[in-house]
Amino acid sequence: MVEEIHGPIRPVAKRHRKLVVVVDDSPESKVAIRFAAARAVHITGGGLILFHCIRPGEFQHWMAVADRMREEAFEEAEELLSGIAQQLNDYCGVEPDIVVSEGEPADEMIKYLESRDDIFGLVLGAGEEAGRPGPLVDYFTGAAVSGLPCPVFIVPGTMTYEQVDAMA
Repeated sequence: MVEEIHGPIRPVAKRHRKLVVVVDDSPESKVAIRFAAARAVHITGGGLILFHCIRPGEFQHWMAVADRMREEAFEEAEELLSGIAQQLNDYCGVEPDIVVSEGEPADEMIKYLESRDDIFGLVLGAGEEAGRPGPLVDYFTGAAVSGLPCPVFIVPGTMTYEQVDAMA
């Protein structure tokens, strides 16, 4: 067992170094974003990915209308993420990558994580209401967690920015 723990460490350049944080308009997402950014700064060669998923069910109209709604949803998501990216750069100097996906959020996140080889961890914000952490936290703390290629960090939505900063 000791041999398994004390093996050689891979060179820094070849390690998984980026954190992915799920971004939406919830209060818990804001706390998770701050935590992820603060942690990314302390990871040698680290980075941050802001991930937002647009649900496909939002575009169930005539084709032309659905296409325009989809375009607008992507534009709004990219605008939201760009604004957050600028705030994070001002806050701690990190320049996050922006990813906007379309589909069911849990499925899209799994596909995204599996498509990358540089992910250090997935950061999720848990809802503030007791017993209701949110659908992604429910999903990624259940059976799905055993198949993930990285650890999952869950940030309680009740944490303040000051508490996050003190931990980072």
